[in-house]
Amino acid sequence: MSKLGSKAITGIKYVYLIVFFALLAGFFHPLITEQSFDNVITGVLVLFVGLAGGILLYKAATSKRRGIYLGGGFALIAISLSYIFQLTGRF
Repeated sequence: MSKLGSKAITGIKYVYLIVFFALLAGFFHPLITEQSFDNVITGVLVLFVGLAGGILLYKAATSKRRGIYLGGGFALIAISLSYIFQLTGRF
């Protein structure tokens, strides 16, 4: 496969993730209730932080520098969890 095709597929993967997370974060709710999209954008960012933590945990299983990836992955997942608690007003 050519480099252009490989980069296009990589770009499509990231666009798919962004659309999926936007829908998961409740993209249609502000459209129906005519409210702002601030919570949707924040929700997408929280999901991306959690995804980055999950990716680092996966890399820990396949890399020689497990400690760095494990620490970073769990830290990002903890940050994502704290964002969720702040958004819901429980923290």
